[in-house]
Amino acid sequence: MTVLSVDDFRGDQRRVRRDAQVRRAVFLAATTSIVVSVLIVGSLLGEAWTFISQVEMSALWTDGWFPRRGMYDLRTVVVGSLLVTGVAMVVAVPLGVGAAIYLSEYADRRVRKFLKPFLEILAGIPSVVLGVFALRFISPEVVQRVIDDASQFNMLAAGIGVGILTIPLIASISEDAMRSVPDSLREASYGMGARKITTVVRVVIPAAISGLVAAFIIAVSRAIGETMVVLIAAGGTGGSLFSTDVTGPGTTLTAAIASQAVGTDQVRGEALTFQSLFFVALLLFLTTLLLNVIANRIVRRVREIY
Repeated sequence: MTVLSVDDFRGDQRRVRRDAQVRRAVFLAATTSIVVSVLIVGSLLGEAWTFISQVEMSALWTDGWFPRRGMYDLRTVVVGSLLVTGVAMVVAVPLGVGAAIYLSEYADRRVRKFLKPFLEILAGIPSVVLGVFALRFISPEVVQRVIDDASQFNMLAAGIGVGILTIPLIASISEDAMRSVPDSLREASYGMGARKITTVVRVVIPAAISGLVAAFIIAVSRAIGETMVVLIAAGGTGGSLFSTDVTGPGTTLTAAIASQAVGTDQVRGEALTFQSLFFVALLLFLTTLLLNVIANRIVRRVREIY
């Protein structure tokens, strides 16, 4: 009878060393991402605190966002971001979810194989190209043809452009969520005499609701963080007056940062112009962080485990 020692259960030493090296490498990768995130937040906090501790509170509630003149109206950039994001979601959610339902439930394998790459190509289009498309086509050929007094630069065209940009994101995540629903649920629905559309609406979508909610929240975060489409199509370069009219020009958190910072090594103007950009960037970071936290909590609450 062979007697086994403790060393016999430790396995091959070269394999153990390789596993240890892989573990250290992936730990380093995970740690690097955390360190980068901490450095980003740290770089924002210092200048943002300088801004908020020195600015007069009355300057945060004025007629518009003109940091070079000492006017830091937060309503302008926050409401502008909400309006553009709202328009984008009105465009992207029905089209993205509709595309996902078709690809997941109706399209056969050949059609899905043909259509899926087109969605991925749309996702890969640079946002600056969509910004030009929004300015040169959506604004004059869509918005101004429907609304006569809409300006050439307007938040509605920018929102539609951002919506087009987020359609592939919603479609891809939603399709994955619906395709992960077990076929046994569909077969049970068909076995009870339900039609295809009834099965999709009453069975598949409720079962995939956690993925659909995640797709929506991620798309909102993507839309709020979009810069180039809004910068080109909304016309908020250099600042913007406060407005809730989407047919007129406006600006968002991201466009406000880009329009002030672009083209100069040092943003000039009022004493706090440079620091205001860090404050807006921190506001944007906290907004997207809050959306991600909300998305995680919603997904955990409504997730169905099969």
